[in-house]
Amino acid sequence: MWRLLIIALFVPMVSWAKSTEMSWLDNRFRVDPTIKQVSFLVYREKASQAVTLVRPDGTKYYAWEHPKNVAWYEENGMDIISIENPMPGPWQAIGKITPENKVKILSNLTLSVDTLPKKLYQSETLKFTARLEQDGKPLVLRDFLNRIKLNVTFTPYLANEKELVKEARPLPEVLGTFEDDGEGLDEVAGDGVFTVNLPVNIKPGKYWVRIQSRNGVFLRTVEQDVLVYPAPIRASFTQARNENRKHTMTIDTEAGAIKAGSLAAHIEQVDPKERVTITQAQSEKDETKLYFDLPNSYLPGKNSWFGWVYATDMATDRPLQFNLGTHNYGVTEPIDLKAAHEARLKAAAEKKKLEEQQRIIEERAEARKWFWIYVVAGNLLIIVLIFAGILAWKKIKVTKAVKDAAPKAEKLSMPPPPKV
Repeated sequence: MWRLLIIALFVPMVSWAKSTEMSWLDNRFRVDPTIKQVSFLVYREKASQAVTLVRPDGTKYYAWEHPKNVAWYEENGMDIISIENPMPGPWQAIGKITPENKVKILSNLTLSVDTLPKKLYQSETLKFTARLEQDGKPLVLRDFLNRIKLNVTFTPYLANEKELVKEARPLPEVLGTFEDDGEGLDEVAGDGVFTVNLPVNIKPGKYWVRIQSRNGVFLRTVEQDVLVYPAPIRASFTQARNENRKHTMTIDTEAGAIKAGSLAAHIEQVDPKERVTITQAQSEKDETKLYFDLPNSYLPGKNSWFGWVYATDMATDRPLQFNLGTHNYGVTEPIDLKAAHEARLKAAAEKKKLEEQQRIIEERAEARKWFWIYVVAGNLLIIVLIFAGILAWKKIKVTKAVKDAAPKAEKLSMPPPPKV
């Protein structure tokens, strides 16, 4: 009993500067006063709800309710809780935590990132890395690393940004996401080194670059200001006019920007049958331009090409890589001029025939229309005349009847002249 009591009193006093696994009674653990940042990995039973984290002063933190200095990532069977400037003293995790799952503490975590060049070029891509360390050593805890998502955001720089209202501040643009999965440019999975193939696909200008956690597992943010300049290279593709010629590609550079002899290009063409043709070329020792031919499959349909250009910056001797994007071009079927002329004449004759047929149909329709107009007008006129005749006849008959019914007047005669 005394041995157990001594252990219970002494163990909580140990500084947790390193990753520590806990399996004590009631899931209690102690945070040392020197720790500025701590992350708790709480392994709990599957399908159980998130734990409740109790601070030394009794304040409770929940997955859905906690202060701004706390980041909480929750998934089935695990909670990851990161706290900036945690209160020193004994903490407790309350939940369905079994001795096999335990509570793991990560403290003194730091995020270090490569320093971006002060001068970046529009459309270039570069390998960019960030490292998560504990006490100056790479953190290799896979359960933690697999859930870290780091974004690279570019925000247009404004000197008075903090004085502006939130709605007027420039919006950050995510240009890349770090991965520690051993794929792409990442060299080793789970080694604590996060890598991103960063495409600088933004307008020239001054920017704030921020590297921060995307899902809130880790609270640290690293900032840096950079200048983005217009791309110092120009790629021009010229399509062949016929099957006997080749396509051409010209890579030109801005004077004084690119080191002579450093240009190299990789171009991939995709024809309508999804076949890929790769062409590579390199400039001469003293040349700052690159001109080369590309094969011409001359397959009718949609063709495309994409690629990238390697170069070296003249001022800083920094290796550069520029993505040329994807471009489409079409190839049409070869044209038989004689057949095309005959087809055009045939189409014209057919069109003329159809027009004549249409004219005849319209004339017949017009004639039928006027025929019926005349028929209707004639019938109406006949009907009007019939009615007019009937009315006139009735009127004459009435007049005659009135005349016949009137009394006849006596005929008066003059007396004979008197005799003398």
